[in-house]
Amino acid sequence: LRRLKSDPKIIQDLPEKIEIKIYCNLTKEQATLYKAVVKDMLRKIEEGSGIKRKGLVLSAFTRLKQVCNHPAHFLDDGSELQGRSGKLNRITEMLEEVLAEGHSALIFTQFTKMGDKLKEYLQNVFGQEILFLHGGVPQKVRDRMIIRFSEKNGPKLFILSLKAGGLGLNLTRASHVFHFDRWWNPAVENQATVRAFRIGQTKNVMVYKFVCEGTLEEKIDEMIESKKELAESIIDTGEGWLTEMTTEQLKELFTLRRGAVFDE
Repeated sequence: LRRLKSDPKIIQDLPEKIEIKIYCNLTKEQATLYKAVVKDMLRKIEEGSGIKRKGLVLSAFTRLKQVCNHPAHFLDDGSELQGRSGKLNRITEMLEEVLAEGHSALIFTQFTKMGDKLKEYLQNVFGQEILFLHGGVPQKVRDRMIIRFSEKNGPKLFILSLKAGGLGLNLTRASHVFHFDRWWNPAVENQATVRAFRIGQTKNVMVYKFVCEGTLEEKIDEMIESKKELAESIIDTGEGWLTEMTTEQLKELFTLRRGAVFDE
């Protein structure tokens, strides 16, 4: 018979899932780019209306999330990655500890380009193969990746695009889950997390959600955490709810708080 995690007996069988927010500062370069994007996009949004305005708002969120990830992600110029992103610095430190303890980890990003950059950078840093599953990976290759990750001597780090990794995967070898950037939809993020936290998992699962301090990432996270009804209302709507905000609300959301930059 199919065993469901909602069954009280099954819940007792599963280990713990512990979620932790990891707050990262922007570098000076990130903060400069962030402020420039905000200034440019607010002007365009103020002048726009209807569908065009909604498109501009979503574009602004995407561009700001790219800046929070890494300047090279936003600029897409193939430039050096090391030392330019608070998030990249922090995840590298944490993954070093994970690997030193002999553990395995899943790393989720919603951006294929960021996944490519993470794969290349982390392979160079740790000197070992890292898997990356995204929507463009053929089914046979995808299946082989999953098998290899499950093997005792297989690769220990598995990067997944959020949507490609959201369904149909059993990756219980991982005891650490990193959400490098946020989808701002609790249901989507949880769907990804349960690739590791599911029946067959014997270890406690640590889930880390990265947030750039003082940016829209922290502000939206606070909104969702403080308003349960908001979290429930966006389960099926992705990030579309953000387009309904007024320009003044967006200005408040976008503007950097003091302390966002590490050496301010």
